[in-house]
Amino acid sequence: MLGPVILAASRSDRMRRLISAAPVTKQVVDRFIPGEDVDDIVPVVRELADHGLELTMDVVGEDITNPAQAAAARDAYLELVDRLKPLELGTRAEMSVKLSMFGQALEGGHELALSNVRPVVEAAAEIGTTVTLDAEDHTTLDSMFAIHEELRKDFPQTGCVIQAYLFRTEADARRLAGSGSRVRLVKGAYKEPASVAYQDKHEIDRAYVRILRTLMAGEGYPMIGSHDPRLIAIGQELAHQAGRKLDEYEFQMLYGIRTDEHLRLAAEGHRMRVYTAYGTDWYGYFMRRLAEKPANLRFFARSVITRG
Repeated sequence: MLGPVILAASRSDRMRRLISAAPVTKQVVDRFIPGEDVDDIVPVVRELADHGLELTMDVVGEDITNPAQAAAARDAYLELVDRLKPLELGTRAEMSVKLSMFGQALEGGHELALSNVRPVVEAAAEIGTTVTLDAEDHTTLDSMFAIHEELRKDFPQTGCVIQAYLFRTEADARRLAGSGSRVRLVKGAYKEPASVAYQDKHEIDRAYVRILRTLMAGEGYPMIGSHDPRLIAIGQELAHQAGRKLDEYEFQMLYGIRTDEHLRLAAEGHRMRVYTAYGTDWYGYFMRRLAEKPANLRFFARSVITRG
């Protein structure tokens, strides 16, 4: 399995230097990350919105080692909110945040992350949009869910992400499927031990369908995070069985992956949201995209060979 090897490389400083220095890397990274700062991303937001697509935006960077960096991450999101305001897109352009960027792993990290993310959620609400809390490795989830619950007291539209490969997720889905909730379901991209997560792809897919059925049967708003054609078709069928209208759930896919499918789903009337990351600290995000899908790795290797 290449995925765990690539994820290990994502944490290697030596591999970071090697890949970052490769002449081809920038051209390939641009497929997945369309810019390094907010000035780059605003035209992308406009273009995707003009094509009937919705967005969730992620300012990439997770290696926070001190409170000042966590505050800078908060300020980067506040700048994004400020630039989104004149576009008047409302919930068509929301944000995704990783609490590790807001200081979750530091001393006193739970309270620090909550204090840093709350102003972002408040600012998003002021321009008519919202924030989704991304899931990270399993050791961070109790803190993430607690922060999610706290934020929803004042901002009930705040979303969260659950990962199908974790054993705990079916119970989490039942708890989160209540009225007003917004839950994105993904397969999961972190290296997790067999004690907490399914390791077999077919087991993960089966868990995904079970969890999605729970979300569709609930009273919340499911967000189907997948590029898998079979799971997309199953999601449509489960929504139909649950009597959901097209605006009562949505699909989410990554920027640069299956772009034709983004447009097809939007043309059929589905809500289709593109997860769009930007920023200078792109390495970890890029490597996880390679780990998630072998086709991404083949694309990168083919580009290296061609440009070489």
